[in-house]
Amino acid sequence: MLIGLLLTAQIIVSIALVCVVLLQRSEGSGFVGGGGSAGVMSVRGVGDLLTRTTWILGSAFFIISLLLTILAGRERGASSVVDRLKIDNIDPSTLNRPKPSLPPAGTAQPGGPQSAPVPLQAPTPQINNPFLGQQPAQPPAK
Repeated sequence: MLIGLLLTAQIIVSIALVCVVLLQRSEGSGFVGGGGSAGVMSVRGVGDLLTRTTWILGSAFFIISLLLTILAGRERGASSVVDRLKIDNIDPSTLNRPKPSLPPAGTAQPGGPQSAPVPLQAPTPQINNPFLGQQPAQPPAK
């Protein structure tokens, strides 16, 4: 529930931050730059207010982001990759044991069920013609 509230606050702060940044006076005099000093606040006062608001909203955005990261990490639990490996079930005496050497593939093993390797037979090539169906390939004429 707290994460939902923080996410809602994060969305509101982000939208407000975008609006305040867009309202600030830029080199080309932005949205606020028009008009004379007849308004309630001068251009400098509006600039200071928008700058302070930007700093406050930026800080709030940063703090809420950190809180969301911390809460999401705690919600998942304190399990790490090492905890998921189940290292307690590994027998240390089997870790440094050399692996048995196997003979190369396709060689006969004495006393084994296979005395000689069986040669592979390639299938006969087929020509797939959509009009005639499948036919055996004919050897090229010499």
